Amino acid sequence: MLLQISNVKKSFDGEEVLKECSFHIEENEKCALVGANGTGKSTLLKIIAGVLDADSGNVTSKSGTRIGYLAQQEAVKSENSIWDELMSSKQALLDEEAELRRLEKKMQELTGDDLKSAMNRYSDLSHHFEMNNGFAIKSEVTGVLKGLGFSEDEFNKIIGTLSGGQKTRVALAKLLLTNPELIMLDEPTNHLDLNSIEWLEGFLSAYRGAVLVVAHDRYFLDKIATKVVDLDNGIAHTYQGNYTAFSEKKKALRDAALRAYMNQQAEIAHQEQVIDKLKSFNREKSIKRAESREKMLDKIERLDKPMDINDAMKLKITPSIISGKDVLAVRDLSKSYTETPLFAGVNLDVTRGERVAVIGNNGTGKTTLLKILTGLTDADEGYFDLGTNVKIGYYDQEHQVLHPEKTLFQEMSDDFPSMDNTRIRNTLAAFLFYGDDVFKQVSALSGGERGRLSLAKLMLSKANFLILDEPTNHLDATSKEILENALNEYEGTLLYVSHDRYFINQTATRILELSNKSFTSYPGNYDYYLEKKAQKAEAESGGRAGNGGSTSPAASGSANVNGTEGGAASDSKLSWQEQKAAEAAKRKRENRINKIEEEIAGIEDRLNAIDSEMSDPAVATDAKKLTELSNESGELHETLDKLYEEWDELNS
Repeated sequence: MLLQISNVKKSFDGEEVLKECSFHIEENEKCALVGANGTGKSTLLKIIAGVLDADSGNVTSKSGTRIGYLAQQEAVKSENSIWDELMSSKQALLDEEAELRRLEKKMQELTGDDLKSAMNRYSDLSHHFEMNNGFAIKSEVTGVLKGLGFSEDEFNKIIGTLSGGQKTRVALAKLLLTNPELIMLDEPTNHLDLNSIEWLEGFLSAYRGAVLVVAHDRYFLDKIATKVVDLDNGIAHTYQGNYTAFSEKKKALRDAALRAYMNQQAEIAHQEQVIDKLKSFNREKSIKRAESREKMLDKIERLDKPMDINDAMKLKITPSIISGKDVLAVRDLSKSYTETPLFAGVNLDVTRGERVAVIGNNGTGKTTLLKILTGLTDADEGYFDLGTNVKIGYYDQEHQVLHPEKTLFQEMSDDFPSMDNTRIRNTLAAFLFYGDDVFKQVSALSGGERGRLSLAKLMLSKANFLILDEPTNHLDATSKEILENALNEYEGTLLYVSHDRYFINQTATRILELSNKSFTSYPGNYDYYLEKKAQKAEAESGGRAGNGGSTSPAASGSANVNGTEGGAASDSKLSWQEQKAAEAAKRKRENRINKIEEEIAGIEDRLNAIDSEMSDPAVATDAKKLTELSNESGELHETLDKLYEEWDELNS
């Protein structure tokens, strides 16, 4: 057992957040910590990390356990470049490497026992350096940076010039490179694009250590979690399996608890009717019997009613009018910032009833497209037209449409002046703002609370075309399910940007991928998109792609939305010349793979031979020979890393 949490309690201002919370984490276990917003997930991570003290209870860990913790929005503060800051996480190994170089020089001058002592130190240090992957430090740092979405031309950027999200990604990269026995992450996917999230999934799944992660990204949790700890009303409940398995088990338990509650309520109602009847007889014996039943009824331990998902937040969006069939037409739309093009020549049509998800890497222009369509920014070229009777409702991920200086009540009453006070309060209560909460200033709200307020305004807008930018950010799992249900029942049209793959899977009828400054359309949900992308990649790797790698809608289920004819390959069979070229490319790739495998085998044989030589007592006393062998080993390890990378790319 790596970590044990026993009966941990924590209160804030007299409100108990954690109540005798207990669970454990095994070595190499991947554990998800879930629960509604405000249930104490982040608080519990801080207690485990030693940032906060528990009121009572214990957190114990195996001797020597190093815990790496990354809080929400945590950012690196440094004047270093990204590369130098990441290399600093390997400082201990860099110091070892420097000492190895010093020993190599020193051993050339020593004799006798001093030489023997130095050589023993060199041998031990060299072994430790190699076992800790010291020869691959640069490759490891490069891999993590690229995995988290940094391009090589960004490696030398000074951290102080980065955005908040980029600084958070640097902090995450630095933590991952420290290789602690337990990694604890609080909402690590918030500032990552889809490619980076997928990379992080693979990294954490394969990580040779334990992971404890708080995340609202259900798709992410499904990929990495082998155990789920659910914080519910301050108590930790443990479920084996991934998020889907947990969700199904919890629903079954909730259904069973609801049945038990309903049965108990029926029995209580029955007993109360019997008591009333006995009292109505107004006889001494009947009154005594009634009193006896009342005493028995008072001793019953009343079950709490399990909270149903629909008890949490009420969300139903109803268009005030039906739009025409053609909702949006975009023609030749282009946008650049500081001479850097985001997208160019975009043509796009959206029809009534579609639910279109826009996906793509960070910085490609997804949010910018939505801002153009809502009039918050202008396009450089091109135009767009809205169809007949189209009424837009916009949800902004930064909630800039909210007014920080206003109270919640003012925010609602100013935007919807026809609503009376009672209806405003009832609407806010439906989104979990009760009593004096309505007089809070918007500036004092958390991210999740701002999201709920924006959803309340969206519900009242009665729009028939919803444009949403990251609508699930800061929402807990329950709120996300409520939003999903509302959008699936929505009778209007939907265009949204999201990194939440589970949410996309549940709501989208079409995917628009923004890549290489253009959009490609895929019918269906996220799983269907992945399937078609895989088919397309397989076709391209086999050399069957035409016209720059795009395939026809009929062949792949996708179409380039920037043109009607020129962007898609023909459905006709490849020509004889193309087939021969594809076969030649395939043979060339296979020959290179075989060649690499031979080189790898040769290098590994030589490394084994070097190890044997360095273990030879005769060599162990020869400082010059030992240095030569060590240098050769380092060079071979670097070559081996490059060969493995090339082999992996050729086989992907």
